Amino acid sequence: MRATILYSLMWGTILLTSCGQKTTTEKQQNVLNTPVTRVVQKEIILDKTYVADIQAARNVELRSRISGFLEKIYVDEGAFVKKGQLLFSLNSEEYQAEESKSKAILQSAIADARTVELESERIRLLVGKKIVASSELELAKAKLSAQQAKIAEAKAALDHARARLSYTKIYAPFDGIIDRIPLKAGSLLEEGSLITTVSDISSVFAYFNISENEYLEYLREKKDGQTANEQVELILADGGKYEFAGKLETVASEFQENTGSIAFRVRFPNPNNFLKHGASGKVSLSRVVKQAIVIPQKACFEVQDRNYVYLLGKDYKIHAQEFKPDTRLGNFFIVSEGLKSGDTIVYEGIQRLREGMKINPEWVTMDSLANRKLL
Repeated sequence: MRATILYSLMWGTILLTSCGQKTTTEKQQNVLNTPVTRVVQKEIILDKTYVADIQAARNVELRSRISGFLEKIYVDEGAFVKKGQLLFSLNSEEYQAEESKSKAILQSAIADARTVELESERIRLLVGKKIVASSELELAKAKLSAQQAKIAEAKAALDHARARLSYTKIYAPFDGIIDRIPLKAGSLLEEGSLITTVSDISSVFAYFNISENEYLEYLREKKDGQTANEQVELILADGGKYEFAGKLETVASEFQENTGSIAFRVRFPNPNNFLKHGASGKVSLSRVVKQAIVIPQKACFEVQDRNYVYLLGKDYKIHAQEFKPDTRLGNFFIVSEGLKSGDTIVYEGIQRLREGMKINPEWVTMDSLANRKLL
């Protein structure tokens, strides 16, 4: 009986020892090999794109300033024209007659004024000899003043007639390209009728809007010297980049009430007339972040709209660390708060991990991640 009890105790001890060894082995097997990387602080250039509206540096509507028939068209649609070049002419007979009539009225007024002037001089001599009263001279001077006013009126009428006659010829206001000409020779034009437009596209403007927050951020970065430069890239509608860089020139004076945004203007050179008025595209602005905390997107996870990474402790145990992202750059986040340079975080495989787990770190440098073109 006693031997049986001793045998049972010995066997239980063996079983407990075996279970303990098995538990220790299982714990060792549960320490996962996990890639980790060290958080770095580096200078990077951020690019942000905005939808842009492209407009010619000068785009002017050519309208008829008088009514009449379109007599002749001297240019074709899409033609390049020089400043002062004759483009269109309207029938001018009516306006030539009006000019001739105004000339005749002016000449008549000048002749009448000369007659009154001679009469006034004669009366002045008679007054000097005391043949007529001085009131007669005052009356003659008044008549002369009235006649001189008629001359001024006739001159104004002649200038107006000449101006209207000049409106029968329409010239290019500057060097540019002619747009469509919807009217043909013989068409009746009313005053103000649109004939065509002419665009100076030797350089073009790209207008784009940014929010008030982005505008304030831009001002702070400009003050701190964080803007990469004033050169702006243009991305065309097909996704290709325009060959010439643009320059940021000006900002609108007020925010748009309905959108809360403000307009920026960039000038792009256009020596080959490649860009056209009314085209669309995107502009890309660059800014320098001198001491950016950069972490891989793979290292991040969300819990209730908050962002976390697993931070590696000295005991090789991981702990969730909350951070606030500033912006996204490719497959990386730029961190605004929560992490610092030198922190070690789990790079990937976070789905297998839990708070407080111990891991076996496998080091991956941030430079090697950048070389994989994740940035």
